[in-house]
Amino acid sequence: MNPDFKKRQLSFLLQIISISVLLFTVHQYILHYFASSVFLFFPLWHIYIFHILVAMVIYTIINYRYSNGKTEIFTLFMGITIIKMILAILFLLPLLLSDFVRKQPDVFNFFIPYFIYLFLEVFYVTKFLQKK
Repeated sequence: MNPDFKKRQLSFLLQIISISVLLFTVHQYILHYFASSVFLFFPLWHIYIFHILVAMVIYTIINYRYSNGKTEIFTLFMGITIIKMILAILFLLPLLLSDFVRKQPDVFNFFIPYFIYLFLEVFYVTKFLQKK
């Protein structure tokens, strides 16, 4: 396996986990102090595990393609982002189909990190695009 691939992958893994721990801690703190009476359908850690796994898969696929000499990764990223949107809907489907009364807090808890992770993915993909 390409040593550059491994180096970029390990660097991304350490960065995404560090950022995720920080985001999760801040998010948990805000929920604890400002929305402690709100009952949530999804535990917060489920949401963050989903986002971390999806971000890792996206980055791994793009890193692998880039390491194999395929520098045209923008189209691949856009396709994977569409798949990510479908996975997000599938993740939220149990909530959306349930008789749960207050769905809005769960949707916010999901989509705020969703857009933060999307920003991070775009940031790391632009690093690949700038190397061209």
